[in-house]
Amino acid sequence: MAVQAGAPRVRAAVARAGAVAVACAVLAACGAGAGSPAPRGPRRGAGVTGRPPALGRPGGRAARRAGTITLAFAGDVNFARRTARLLAHPATAFGPIAALLRSADLTALNLETAVTSRGVPQPKAYHFRTTPAAFTALRDAGVDVVNMANNHVLDYGRVGLADTLAAARRARFPVLGIGANATAAWRPYLVTVKGLRIAMLGVSQVAELASSWVATPARSGEANAINLRRTLDAVRAARRAARVVIVFMHWGTEGMACADPGQLSLARRLAAAGASIIVGSHAHMLQGSGWLGRTFVAFGLGNFLWWEPSFSTSTGVLLLTLRPGRPVTSLSYRFVPATVSPAGQPVIDRGAAARRALAYYRSLRACAGLTARPG
Repeated sequence: MAVQAGAPRVRAAVARAGAVAVACAVLAACGAGAGSPAPRGPRRGAGVTGRPPALGRPGGRAARRAGTITLAFAGDVNFARRTARLLAHPATAFGPIAALLRSADLTALNLETAVTSRGVPQPKAYHFRTTPAAFTALRDAGVDVVNMANNHVLDYGRVGLADTLAAARRARFPVLGIGANATAAWRPYLVTVKGLRIAMLGVSQVAELASSWVATPARSGEANAINLRRTLDAVRAARRAARVVIVFMHWGTEGMACADPGQLSLARRLAAAGASIIVGSHAHMLQGSGWLGRTFVAFGLGNFLWWEPSFSTSTGVLLLTLRPGRPVTSLSYRFVPATVSPAGQPVIDRGAAARRALAYYRSLRACAGLTARPG
């Protein structure tokens, strides 16, 4: 299977390409365990190895810990209505939380929109589209790569999808889970961080219009788990190409804080195929995180930068710290809670609000069937 190569933004020592910026401020521990776009050039620094998680306040200068790699993940982002206005100033679209996103080695989230001014609205209730300034805002916020295998990327059909792919290429911004055909849609994004090879895939499990949106050998579209065989084969192939395999899933039942049977079943199969880390979005709610055997799973990260009040304003940034040379099961994880503001921006929780949010987030692990430590 073909592989999409790349590397995170230059921060401390990786091959050049474009990658995902990670958040790096540690509020309180949630638990601990022992046609692809051309790559972007480095954004700052002189190598490409990024920084580990901050040991101080969110957004502050992190005390660097040698030999660690921090990954940051967040949930759903789009630019419509109140968040569309934020694109008038892309550099500040995400607000102060961008400092947290920029502080990591690799940062990823779900971009839930088409990037187009053309196309025909598809037969569904909600339609999202935006301008190429979205990629500028993401880059300025410290995001390196986005999942786009979701239930809005083809809102304006294949014309809109072609525009989206073209905009990503022009912006030199890596996107997951979409492509001109099935090979491109399921192609992993490969990046080397501090000598550690990481592969990342984006896949949707949303059933709405899946049969017409899924990419085929002769048709553009998204990677969708409706083609389960191809999804699992892609994970196995990624495992052969990299030591760490991350699958960004768009799945779950909207408004539910507990993972549904489809998520639980697919998570087990992804883990068996070789996924090291599984991160999810779509439910518009936070869902539980923890260990499924030897695979770390965060079922849902909620809305992050969002166009309207929707089910819940609870959100946050999940930080995973890896140690090269040691198994993924040695990673530590922390969740920095935040709340979606009336402007649609995520604002980090402080004090008592943060403590309550962390307690709630920890409680979600039970109905997800996950454990605090690897099995």
